[in-house]
Amino acid sequence: MDVLSSRLLLHPRELTTSQRFYRDILGLAVHREFPGGLVFFLGNGLLEVSGQSPAGDPGAASAELELWLQVRDVGAEHARLAALGVPVSRPPRLESWGLIELWITDPDGVRIVLVQVPEDHPLRRDQR
Repeated sequence: MDVLSSRLLLHPRELTTSQRFYRDILGLAVHREFPGGLVFFLGNGLLEVSGQSPAGDPGAASAELELWLQVRDVGAEHARLAALGVPVSRPPRLESWGLIELWITDPDGVRIVLVQVPEDHPLRRDQR
C-alpha cells in the first residue's frame, strides 16, 4: 500500500458545535471547506469534521478516538482554554515519560491530549 495522504474523520453529534470548537476554541486553521464539512490542519495531518454521528450506532462511540496534539506551551493553552470554559479532564503535569500533558475533551467527549515536549527531552534531539 502506497499511502499518499490521510486524515481523521470525525462525525459529531452536533456538527456546528464541534466545528466551532475546533475552529474557534482550539483555533485550528481550516484547510478546506465544503458543504457540510470543514477540514482542519493538525500539524502534518488533517482532521475532517463533517456529517453527523448516527444516533445509537455503537460503532460511532467517540471514546475510541483520542487526538494527540503537540503545542509549544501547554501552560498557556491551559489558561486560554480554561478561560473559554473548555472541560479540563486533567491539568498539565510532567509525565514519567518526560512529556508535559494536558487532557481536555471536545463537545462529544473525544479526549484531546495537548503535549509539550521539554527542551531536554529526546524528541528534541537533532537526528541528522
